[in-house]
Amino acid sequence: MAIEVTVPELGESVLEATVSRWLKKEGDFVNVGEVLVELETDKVNLEVGAKGAGVLQKIEATEGADVKVGDVLGRIDEKAGEQQGQAPESSQPQTAPASRSEEQQAEPETVEAKQAEPQAEQKEAPARTDGQQVEPQAAPQVSPVAARLARDKNVDISKITGTRSEGRVTKADVEMYLQKQETPQVTEKPAPAAKPREPAPQPTTAISTSDRREERTRMSRRRRTIAQRLLEATQSTAMLTTFNEIDMSAVMDIRKRHNEEFQKRYDVKLGFMSFFVKASISALKAFPQVNAEISGEEIVFKHYYDIGMAVGSEEGLVVPVVRDADRLSFAEIEQTIKDLVAKTEEGKLSIEDLRGGTFTITNGGVFGSLMSTPILNPPQVGILGLHKIEERPIALNGQIVIRPMMYVALSYDHRIVDGREAVQFLVHIKQVLEDPAWMLVGG
Repeated sequence: MAIEVTVPELGESVLEATVSRWLKKEGDFVNVGEVLVELETDKVNLEVGAKGAGVLQKIEATEGADVKVGDVLGRIDEKAGEQQGQAPESSQPQTAPASRSEEQQAEPETVEAKQAEPQAEQKEAPARTDGQQVEPQAAPQVSPVAARLARDKNVDISKITGTRSEGRVTKADVEMYLQKQETPQVTEKPAPAAKPREPAPQPTTAISTSDRREERTRMSRRRRTIAQRLLEATQSTAMLTTFNEIDMSAVMDIRKRHNEEFQKRYDVKLGFMSFFVKASISALKAFPQVNAEISGEEIVFKHYYDIGMAVGSEEGLVVPVVRDADRLSFAEIEQTIKDLVAKTEEGKLSIEDLRGGTFTITNGGVFGSLMSTPILNPPQVGILGLHKIEERPIALNGQIVIRPMMYVALSYDHRIVDGREAVQFLVHIKQVLEDPAWMLVGG
């Protein structure tokens, strides 16, 4: 009897996915619950396991294919699995017990290796079933994007050293490895000297057509979704941006004086984001239009504050949400952000982590951005952009002084947020951060 491997429920409002990679190939034996294939959705990656033991008879949806909920990904033959399990007894009755014992001991290792290594590595797995003793080796932790890139480029992932925590191999590690491999090839092929047809000055650098390489890579589902939503945001909203600057001296002084004790007490650093979350909530309460959304011909004012935190990942920008941020302390906000960033880096974000959000904060300053225009995250009508802190001369009380300044930007939907409210919103945040005592009195 054939067991169908189907696309499971993907989460709220997620109907389609892309087959990222198969961890098993046709003809492989699989156990109940063993991960067969990885799916990439608009928001997170999902693993699909086997509902029964047997032989993977047919792969219906190949890697890169777009699938919907309920679509058949592959088929498992239970009878073939039973026959395969009985084969050693009929062919080698004397040695069957020992062989079966060795297979049972080695099976968890081979399964783990197949899950962590790209397809090219899996093809060598049968060579290890020759009865010889094989020392177990820990499989490297590989992100799905890195594994896919390594497979496409025919790269042995075991030769790449991961730079993330616990040796995790990322897309950047694979790209760096490929760059190192390509560098000798470029230097070993000097451009042939060409004789000019007409008298002309001899060029100092010869241009080789071999260096004008192009590469076409299919956009991931997540990247396609990001591109589509960004385009929709610019086309379906009346987006404008207003700017201001904040003297970060007061906040930096608080962090300098209290960070060590804060970290000892709560086991998390006192960062800038908790200050901006608190200041943003104060401004959202003062200007509720920025914490609203448009639904048909109605404006929905939200009296809760789920703050989205834009985080860069290997596959693009994701926005996990800090729920009920107005009810959280500084330490709870910092811990929540830390956990969400870790889950993003490990590819373990859930649909629930990304659902909803009433307002978003994005920090381009961590990448060195001095000023930028953030794009709205519909249906939200406001997004706050933070930037690099840089010492600049300013006029203060008739004196020119050097202060750590940060440009901030608020992009807003002009359909329900007027310019006056947008400007005052940023001014409010500026006042709160330049005089943090406002946070204590509810300003």
